[in-house]
Amino acid sequence: MDGAPETPTQYKSAFRILLGYAKPHRLTFGLMVVCVLLAIAADLLQPFLVKIAIDDHLMIGDTNYGTLVMISAVYLGLSLTSLLFTYLQNNLLQHAGQSIVATIRKELFEHISKLSMSYFDRMPSGSLITHVSSDTETLNQFFNQVLLSLVRDGMTLVFIIVLMFQLDVELTLYCLILLPVIALIAVSFRSYMRKTYQMARTNLSRMVAFVAENLAGMNVIQAFHQEQEQQGQFTDKNRSYYRSNLREIRTSVLFNRSFDMLGNLSVAFVTWLGGIAVFDKSIEFGVLYAFITYIRLFFQPINTITQQWNTLQSATVSVNRIWHIFSERPEVRDAAKPARIDLGSVRGRIDFNHVHFAYQEGVPVLRDVDLHIQPGEMIGIVGTTGAGKSSLIGLLCRFYDVTRGSVKIDGTDIRDIPQATLHRMIGLVQQEPYLYSGSIVDNVRLFDESISREAVIDACRFVGADAIIRRMKDGYDTRLSERGSGLSAGERQLISFARILVFQPKILILDEATANLDSHTEQLIQSALHVVSQGRTTLVIAHRLSTIMQADRILVMRQGEVIEEGDHRGLLELHGYYEQLYLHSQSAG
Repeated sequence: MDGAPETPTQYKSAFRILLGYAKPHRLTFGLMVVCVLLAIAADLLQPFLVKIAIDDHLMIGDTNYGTLVMISAVYLGLSLTSLLFTYLQNNLLQHAGQSIVATIRKELFEHISKLSMSYFDRMPSGSLITHVSSDTETLNQFFNQVLLSLVRDGMTLVFIIVLMFQLDVELTLYCLILLPVIALIAVSFRSYMRKTYQMARTNLSRMVAFVAENLAGMNVIQAFHQEQEQQGQFTDKNRSYYRSNLREIRTSVLFNRSFDMLGNLSVAFVTWLGGIAVFDKSIEFGVLYAFITYIRLFFQPINTITQQWNTLQSATVSVNRIWHIFSERPEVRDAAKPARIDLGSVRGRIDFNHVHFAYQEGVPVLRDVDLHIQPGEMIGIVGTTGAGKSSLIGLLCRFYDVTRGSVKIDGTDIRDIPQATLHRMIGLVQQEPYLYSGSIVDNVRLFDESISREAVIDACRFVGADAIIRRMKDGYDTRLSERGSGLSAGERQLISFARILVFQPKILILDEATANLDSHTEQLIQSALHVVSQGRTTLVIAHRLSTIMQADRILVMRQGEVIEEGDHRGLLELHGYYEQLYLHSQSAG
């Protein structure tokens, strides 16, 4: 969509969308138009006053200085009036425009956060960052620059033509001959300017997406010494954006200078025709002065409007890109008549009933998984990469919906449970727990002010994180940077365990939560796991088999199927696939 040409239908659609957001601000826009009218009138009456002073006083030798002083005072008053109403029009437009953009930005972020995980699987995060930041900022520029220019400069043109006709009809008609020339230049440049802008916009989006992805994966880049390779790719993308940007600027400069040259030729033309008329005494000198002033002013709004063409193009593309996201619908949705669940009565029984699942049609990931887990049971899930372990968990959390079969909690299909309720029933601890910029207290309670500070401290004490946190400079008020940098992997995991205790889910999922920990830290996490799993149905995906050896049951997965099931000792006695995994882990350790 980035590089697709904009059609008239898309223009109409884009501005119909913006019009919908502008409706609540009708009064503000109405007052802005009134201020624009008054500011324009104050500006354009000034040359008319000078014309009166020249023709009615100076040219006839009137020595009544009082009249000239009065004209000068009126001129000053008009200047101050123009200043006042220009200030008001800009402030009114800013208030309305900023409110609209803030609303769109808020709704866009809210909409993105509701989309299904499958959308984020196929959409690069860098592109989404561009939409939320750059595209909404382009809309901001539309209100700051384009809309004001269209209203103010459009009205200025109408006022100038009216005043020119009042001064001299014949001279005005000669000047209007220039309008077809102006239209020809605008049309000839329009298509080319649109292409140059779209190319620059596409290259910028690609560069931003590349930077965002590289920053997110910087540890991998440095670990594999890929800095030079990535720098080379960035240089290519940067060079493409640089070239397309220069091309856009060259086109814009050529376009604007064409109008400047046309404006200067028009002044020369009016001066020649008007000068002959003055010599022939068919018009007065003051009329010629006012006419030359107006013809200069005539080209200023045209030039300003044309200079906003790129921003208009930008706004159109941005609106369509934003609404392309708004048109996306979550694949996972709440039922039309969701079941009512009392969180206090949830027991934690889980049933996978002959579940089939595929991310892409025809490429099955889970095949006929039939699994039943009792309340309070601890289940270990093992298998090699691609066995389907994380997919099983993704279905239980309802990040995706099953292709066939059903997943039930306490006998209720999770598709009938509101997602907000389901996610309070399930606590998920991942291999890399995500921490936000903010204090430790806020990271434990996830900015939920209804959870007291005392509850957070009790939870941290319970999982063994209290002593570690109190050694920090500001204790529980220590502010963490993005992703919790500065904390060890074990410390981040302990904070994520404290979250579980604070939110009290009845089902706990650990997805490779100890994979990156040393043996000492793993023992701390094992101790915390023992605490938080009490009274909860617990599913543990384990890379290290030592993590799940004490589980009530261990599920062994291979190619999307549960091929073995039992406790640690029983599975070893089978001398099957689990024994191979166990022996391999022992030799690797």
